[in-house]
Amino acid sequence: MSLQHKAHAWIGRPVGVSLKDGTGTSGILCNIQGGSIYVIEYLYHTQFATKHYRLDQIQDILPFPQCPQPTLYPAQPLY
Repeated sequence: MSLQHKAHAWIGRPVGVSLKDGTGTSGILCNIQGGSIYVIEYLYHTQFATKHYRLDQIQDILPFPQCPQPTLYPAQPLY
């Protein structure tokens, strides 16, 4: 399955993007259009940016896993 077809299922979800140059990024996959993906990424404070990456720059795109369920322990008395 091509990277483009694989990624279509993850539009609107948080993803990690591994680039062929050894770097990577993460954010919400917004769109796939014209041979590029568009990812909204957090910058700092209240700023976000939509960035695009060409499909030929990308090694892989993976959806974020679900959060694990916390292990609950019985409360211990404080005395």
